[in-house]
Amino acid sequence: MSSSPESGGRRRGFWQRLRDRDEPVAVVQPPVASGDSPAELRRAVAEVVRLVNSRSGDLPVAAVVNARRLTDLLREVVDTSEVRPLDVYAVMSVQGTATDYLPTTLRSYLAVDESLRDVPRGSGVTPTQALMIQIDTLTTSVAATLDAVQHQDADALMTQGSFLRTKFARSDLDL
Repeated sequence: MSSSPESGGRRRGFWQRLRDRDEPVAVVQPPVASGDSPAELRRAVAEVVRLVNSRSGDLPVAAVVNARRLTDLLREVVDTSEVRPLDVYAVMSVQGTATDYLPTTLRSYLAVDESLRDVPRGSGVTPTQALMIQIDTLTTSVAATLDAVQHQDADALMTQGSFLRTKFARSDLDL
């Protein structure tokens, strides 16, 4: 590739313009993923609570109680973000459960004709039993997420303690 005086001049002109810029450079913030912030997760949990409450007359009492226990666990997971940012797995668990898994479970049950809700299906399980099993499965999963988040906090505290002992303990080399 040959370098002509014309192309060299253009290159110098570009670099000169770049160096002599008076305007501030705009800082572009990375986009925040929707639904990931603690505030948005709390809104999602509140929305599923409204769904449970609004349809409580159409759901078995035990299902309402268990679904509300599940939403309380979801809220506890989100509340841990006040101490430490939620990791991606906790966010996915809360977001998926609050916006998809629990609402889908409830709506699927509510779509079943009332006369068929206590009739065993091919698996031998009634739709009401299936509803309870699914809510229990979700509760177990979210409880495991909460446990993991809480253990992460305890592990962080233990690590900090080890650091402090190492940093501030008197060394055998001290005279």
